[in-house]
Amino acid sequence: MERRHFPRTLRLIVLFLRPLLMLVTKRDWQGQERLPSGGYVLAPNHISHLDPFLISHFMVDQGIPPRFLAKDTLMSLPVAGRILRGAEQIPVYRSTSGAAESLRAAIAAVEEGSVVTIYPEGTITRDPAAWPMTGRTGAVRVALATGRPLVPVMQWGPQDVLWPYSKKLRLFPRKTIHVRVGEPIDLSDLDGRELTEELLDTATNRLMDALTAMMSQVRGELPTTPRIDVHTLGRPRTNYRP
Repeated sequence: MERRHFPRTLRLIVLFLRPLLMLVTKRDWQGQERLPSGGYVLAPNHISHLDPFLISHFMVDQGIPPRFLAKDTLMSLPVAGRILRGAEQIPVYRSTSGAAESLRAAIAAVEEGSVVTIYPEGTITRDPAAWPMTGRTGAVRVALATGRPLVPVMQWGPQDVLWPYSKKLRLFPRKTIHVRVGEPIDLSDLDGRELTEELLDTATNRLMDALTAMMSQVRGELPTTPRIDVHTLGRPRTNYRP
């Protein structure tokens, strides 16, 4: 396993949270051998407010320091900002005019050898059956800008603990958290080309197709409705329960 640096603040967070997660969840993790070395983009689907904790649990057990995107304004807050900076989380500069410029810190982190987790949907799914929606282009932008792998990671199970947009925790009986690591998305035919919206959408669709296919395997079923477009979201549509 590749040895990576865990900042002190992050080590303290792990020391506190990992035993708790071990207590309240069961784990079904597969595909870890597909994780590359060096820097790359990890792109999971988003199905619960608990996702960052559970994906972090998976990452920590693979020896990977969790690094997520956070609004740059959060970094300036007295307490939260200090924790985020100490844990070496990645600011997103939303006040900038260009999408690529807003991701400059994420691009730099990947180029320096970090694993950066970017949720391609940008928000928790609004699909009534919790299937992946269409994606935004941030994860693809960082992967193409750096030339580093874009790795799809599918999770299923967090929604059983805390359903999307719900406030009711269902900790017991313990739920199984399924994680599947897919092969890096093949973007070789897009290397060196101008990053047009059409190209970025093409690459993002490949990523979301991979996540949906992995989820279909775990759930033993296929989506029965069209994929929700993240650009036309209205009110949450998450009344379905398994």
